[in-house]
Amino acid sequence: MYRSGAFVADHVSPTAADQVQPNGVDLTLDVVFDQLEPGRITADGTEIGDRVARPLEQLDRKAPDTYYLPEGTYVARYRERIAIPEGHVGFVYPRSSLMRNSCMLNTAVWDAGYEGRGEGLLQVHHDIELERGARIAQLVFAEADHEEIYDGSYQGENLD
Repeated sequence: MYRSGAFVADHVSPTAADQVQPNGVDLTLDVVFDQLEPGRITADGTEIGDRVARPLEQLDRKAPDTYYLPEGTYVARYRERIAIPEGHVGFVYPRSSLMRNSCMLNTAVWDAGYEGRGEGLLQVHHDIELERGARIAQLVFAEADHEEIYDGSYQGENLD
């Protein structure tokens, strides 16, 4: 069973009232990265390729800082700190407004016990402008049985 947005909001911070949806919490954009070097995934571990944060642009005097993203693939980091509670699994889905603008956000399963500020793979199929702080994804929780909680290499990521 999926949990209510109010329940999810108790495990996401900071959270504004307009981020809480009936079945989840909207996640906002913090930083967009360009991947510079290849990564490596082996049977013994993972190495993330070097990446660099894209520069923010002031597209007009009234608009906050904005990323202008030409067609391509990027890594998007969420602004919120997330803590997946025991007995649950988290899923992140793109907001429909992202898809309606020819963009897609791919993510993985978020295991019980994970805590951090996660990332997603942002695929841009047509140029777009994204403001920092824009709502780009929705986090939902489902109840789940598990033997252990997450204690992997991404525990506590992006919290410093």
